[in-house]
Amino acid sequence: MAETGPLRFRVSAVQLSGRLLCWSLAAAMITAALDVVLDPRARWWDALWSLPWWLAGGAALAWIALRAREKARRRPPRGGAQSDWAQAA
Repeated sequence: MAETGPLRFRVSAVQLSGRLLCWSLAAAMITAALDVVLDPRARWWDALWSLPWWLAGGAALAWIALRAREKARRRPPRGGAQSDWAQAA
């Protein structure tokens, strides 16, 4: 059994890909704002500017695939228990 402590958390691949998606989108927005405000003319800037956007796209695809796999593995409730939607109806 894994030890629990202040810095030991169990994080799923879905959560990690979601965090990567959020952070890469934040980096992409920051680089886009810097591009507008500073208008850098360095050759390397085009590669640096587009990197977070490509990373965000890849992270989004990974999150979609991992989340679909996670939902497919989820078992239906036992004992014929109805979902919240079925109970509300």
